[in-house]
Order: sequence, then structure tokens, then C-alpha cells
Amino acid sequence: MARRAETIELAVLGLLHEGPMHGYELRKRLNLMLGWGRVLSYGSLYPALKKMLRAALLEEVLPMSTAPVTRRPRIVYQVTEAGHREFERLMTEVGPTAWEDDNFDIRFAFFGRTDMEIRLRVLEGRRTRLQERLERVQGQLSMTQKEVDRYAAELQRHGVESVEREVRWLSELINAERDGGRPSGVPEAPQPNV
Repeated sequence: MARRAETIELAVLGLLHEGPMHGYELRKRLNLMLGWGRVLSYGSLYPALKKMLRAALLEEVLPMSTAPVTRRPRIVYQVTEAGHREFERLMTEVGPTAWEDDNFDIRFAFFGRTDMEIRLRVLEGRRTRLQERLERVQGQLSMTQKEVDRYAAELQRHGVESVEREVRWLSELINAERDGGRPSGVPEAPQPNV
């Protein structure tokens, strides 16, 4: 569970680098970033925000309004200087958690703010991890092929093809990084607002 909390923290800090946001906007953006398979609930987001507030990584800003108050104002969150430093620290970590399934997508979303050497190490670590997984799955697949029905076999084949596709994609990214260019389909990262 600690890994999920760290992933949420990294994603929140990264998004708030773009500018202050309220909880609803953060959740919406995080769910887009996490993808269709993982939905972040308010029950996960708000405890993470409270923890980050206690750690002084974020601060709350109440919006100024001249309109009469008819409902509770939305609390807007923004990154503190300590939050900027923590985001930089998290983005420079290149250990196994950087390329695991739970963390890689979030890290990749903020690669535009990461040094090329760190990007390469994370991409290579991810590719190595997937290649190991692919070898293991292919070995199991050949042993179980006779024991499963055609639908289970088709699902296994789909899984293998998905991992093979991601390994090819990672190889293209790694080659483009080494060549100093961008792979096809990857737009130039927008410059952060500072």
C-alpha cells in the first residue's frame, strides 16, 4: 500500500507543478493519467493530500471571491518549495520501483522534466523487467498450452503480444534517447510554468 501512496504523491506533485488545482480537478487529471484500468477514489486522494499537507509538500489556498458565499469554497492546493524538492528527488530515483507497473506510467508522464541519463536508466530497467516477465510467461505458456481451452490460450497469447509490443516501444524510446531525438508519436514536452 505504501507504493500506491508514493505513486499518488508523485502524480500529485507532478500535476501541481503545472499550477494550483482543487481536489476535483486533481482527481479528474489523475484518473486520466492512471488510465482506464485504475480509478483513484476521493477516499485515496484526500488522505494523500492531508499527508502531503502535514509534510509541508503542499499548501492550501482559499480562492478570493467577491461573490456572496452560498457554499463551502473549494480548497486549492499548490506545491511548496519542499514539494518541488521532493518531486525532483522522486523523479531522480532509478531503482526497481521506478520501472514497476504501478509507478512507471506516472514517471513516464513527467519524463519531460527528467535528465536524459535518468530517463535511459528507467526505460532500460523497465525493458529488462518486461523481458524477464516475457521469458517466464512464454515458458509457462508452452507448458500449459495443452491444458487450457482456446479462450484461455487466446488470453495468454494476447498477454504475450502486449508485453512484446511494450518491449518494442521501449526499445524505440531508448534508441531515440541515445540518438538525441524523439521517437515517432512522442510530441515535444511543454515547458513548465515557473
